[in-house]
Amino acid sequence: MAEFSMELNEDQRTLQEWVHGFSENVIRPAAHEWDEREETPWPIIEEAAKIGIYSIDFLASAFGDPTGLSMMIALEELAWGDAGICMALMGSSLAVAGIMSNGTPEQQIEWIPQCYGTPGDLKLGAFGVSEPDAGSDVSALRTRAVYDEAKDEWVLNGTKTWITNGGIANTHVIVASVDPELGSRGHASFIVPEGTPGIRMGQKFQKMGIRASHTAEVILDDCRVPGKCLLGGKEKLDERLARVREGKRAQSQAAMATFEATRPAVGAQALGIARAAYEWALDYAKERKQFGRAIIENQAIAFKLSDMKVRVDASRLRASLSLTVKARCRSCTRVRQPLTSRTTPFKSLVATVTSERTRSSVGTVTRRFTRSLKERVKFSD
Repeated sequence: MAEFSMELNEDQRTLQEWVHGFSENVIRPAAHEWDEREETPWPIIEEAAKIGIYSIDFLASAFGDPTGLSMMIALEELAWGDAGICMALMGSSLAVAGIMSNGTPEQQIEWIPQCYGTPGDLKLGAFGVSEPDAGSDVSALRTRAVYDEAKDEWVLNGTKTWITNGGIANTHVIVASVDPELGSRGHASFIVPEGTPGIRMGQKFQKMGIRASHTAEVILDDCRVPGKCLLGGKEKLDERLARVREGKRAQSQAAMATFEATRPAVGAQALGIARAAYEWALDYAKERKQFGRAIIENQAIAFKLSDMKVRVDASRLRASLSLTVKARCRSCTRVRQPLTSRTTPFKSLVATVTSERTRSSVGTVTRRFTRSLKERVKFSD
């Protein structure tokens, strides 16, 4: 069993230096261009695939770390480079998490490689849960899946929104309701293979940030998928639904199983954003001179930078602890959920506060953020 430690081992330090070098030399020089273009940075993904960062082997190696820290280390460094390109590189992992959480071993072997492809023949994966009226409230999903027993096919109808790689992915993992009366316990996950009739991209969203990552609606209109595309298989689904109808506890829920696997990763990206903002502010405060001295020598600025650093380090500590517990107890859902679900909003808040204080320290803060920021600072995890 892995012991909790903030000290990185040799493999983790090597990983950190390797990914940091890619972010510094490949991602950062191209970040502004792809953010302005608001397009998927295919040349960057190709470079990442060539050296092994965009691959199922990299993902498996990171998730296989017994300490649970390797994925956090890698994502922090990628998001330090650029949040949008980081999301473009890691968006397919959401689909992989959905397949790993709900699929059979045979389905995992068949579909996970199709979320990445190979250098020169890149593929994308997408995971579709959110809908116009159902974000975190997964019990409100309206997308329906109806089984056509005569053809052994599932018919999907509905609209997914805010989907990373939505509509352009080669493999979509869609969460749909098979029994609306059961709420979130009546959900199932489905693979929609490339070229399937009835699935298309709707509106592509223009965002205020993370713009190198493609985000769009996915529209399902009588989209038929073979019975084998139900993750976990129909027998397992029927058994789970029968248990719920008898009033027994469902062992897992399609969407929540995936969220539980990916929440720490979202937090690690927020940590990378916060660290980048802090480092940028620190460098600027050392260079910028007013009244004959660097502004970092002003106590107000120094206190802001100190507080930013404390928050970033506290986020890393909390993330490390939650991921170590998660690695130790992979099946202990009651232990993992409180840690992983609380870690993400805490680090997201730190990223927000740190970024805003970076803006403030260089004299460009705007009033429109003040009220919302004060309200968010009151948030207690």
